[in-house]
Amino acid sequence: MIQPELSAYILCGGKSSRMGEEKGLVEFQGKPFVQWILEAVFPLVANPVLVTKNPAYGSFQLEMIPDLIEDKGPVGGIYTALAHAKTDFVLVLSCDIPKITTEVVSFLLEKAQQEPSKITFLSDGKNDYPLIGVYPRQYMEPFRIATEKDELKLRRLVESLPHQKIELNPRGTASLQNINTKTDLIALSQTY
Repeated sequence: MIQPELSAYILCGGKSSRMGEEKGLVEFQGKPFVQWILEAVFPLVANPVLVTKNPAYGSFQLEMIPDLIEDKGPVGGIYTALAHAKTDFVLVLSCDIPKITTEVVSFLLEKAQQEPSKITFLSDGKNDYPLIGVYPRQYMEPFRIATEKDELKLRRLVESLPHQKIELNPRGTASLQNINTKTDLIALSQTY
């Protein structure tokens, strides 16, 4: 069900140095990573926005915005999303999670609604995934300050603000996997 008080941003602006090519456009089973993510998000959020200045993403026919301050990593990407959003809550997803599902995103949104004043993100019990999270727009200012001061450790910033970490059951954790390298991609293709 579409969430009217929520906007969604997919962060596609990374350097992709470990992958060697634009991560969000890497193909998995015949579709770019971003397409998999969009298919998981479309049932929940009407018009996701891509945070990128790469014109190759134009083929998705979605709004694209560049980072407000370039080369500031995920902290800068989240600041850009929060500054652009017209809604109180912003779903933030990285572009390298092709196995994400509508069910997992829906579960995240449900948990975020229970604690609306907190940043809500997923965890698999070992690793935290602040780039699969819901960010209240009220935290735009700390993200702006961190971006401008080059304090770019996302986990440290998130943990300094009110937050809740939601642990997925083991069955759902595969959907959180970041695909950062060609080796990750090969492993993903063999297990899917």
